[in-house]
Amino acid sequence: DMYAKCGSINHARQVFDQMPKRNIVSWMAMLNGYARYGHAEETLKLFGQMQLEIVNLNNATFVNVLKACICLAALEQGKQIHAHIVKCGLELNAFVGSTLVDMYAKCGTVKSAWQVFDKMTKRSVV
Repeated sequence: DMYAKCGSINHARQVFDQMPKRNIVSWMAMLNGYARYGHAEETLKLFGQMQLEIVNLNNATFVNVLKACICLAALEQGKQIHAHIVKCGLELNAFVGSTLVDMYAKCGTVKSAWQVFDKMTKRSVV
């Protein structure tokens, strides 16, 4: 996490790759680092690996991955992630819901953005 927060994403990845056992905290630190420094493709690749190793993904995971979809204008991947959020039964809280709205709107599907907005359980300025 320290390397990632300091912008040394390559060192962070080396440490991450050498970890004998990873937990949600180590995965999120790496995912956050990639997302923070605009490594959208790496964020999505890491998310794919994360899905294979971790069963219980959380809202913060999806927010970071959706932001990567926004950067890449990757609507289809964003839709798949939205479906995964629904499948996991996660609530569309303000953070996840707002990021989904942002993703759909920036990818040109304003109707889908409105549909997500209407389904959000809580709305606020994020």
